[in-house]
Amino acid sequence: MTIEENRSALIVHENGITASRVRSIMSQRGWVSEICDDGDRAVDQYIRLKPKLVFMGLNLPTIDGHVAALEIRERDPEARIIFVVSKSRLEKANDAAYSSGAVAVLTTPITRSDIEQKWIIINGPIPEAPGLADLDELYPELDDEAPHPQNIETTLPDPQAILSSAAPPLPINQDFVNPKKKGKTVKILILLTILSVTAILSALYSDLLNI
Repeated sequence: MTIEENRSALIVHENGITASRVRSIMSQRGWVSEICDDGDRAVDQYIRLKPKLVFMGLNLPTIDGHVAALEIRERDPEARIIFVVSKSRLEKANDAAYSSGAVAVLTTPITRSDIEQKWIIINGPIPEAPGLADLDELYPELDDEAPHPQNIETTLPDPQAILSSAAPPLPINQDFVNPKKKGKTVKILILLTILSVTAILSALYSDLLNI
């Protein structure tokens, strides 16, 4: 199947106006396009859609366009990627295009004639992607030697040892066992003392009356 027989494109760009412009141009050529504005999600959409062309921006969220292009090329060596950038980012786009083996670089504001002038190059041979050798350094694999939680031995303390090593109970001060009872006893003693004094005074008063 040639590129003209499967006219589907994936447009991955951070600028919605640019993405819509590219889709409009490709629609005039009879192509159906999907738009995405996230680098990581673009890789998943490429795998799902299998488009014949990918128009890629650079300044994408999650992963930038350069890395997204490398991820796509790693999964499909026949992917045709076209970088679409502003003139101020042209040098960086050329470096990314060489690294990921892109077929072309277009600058904004993009026109239909821009695509027509490079259409032969876009449909030409797909360059190698030397940047794939550095992709593992950007995303190193996790260490498979990490211990599994089931292999970790857990030693529980002996309950008997805990009980035997527990501190002895604190001595109880009997004076503080029932402070209410102690207060009641003091009141009774005071009352008895008052009654005794009253009785003595009454006796003395009676003796005085009998004199």
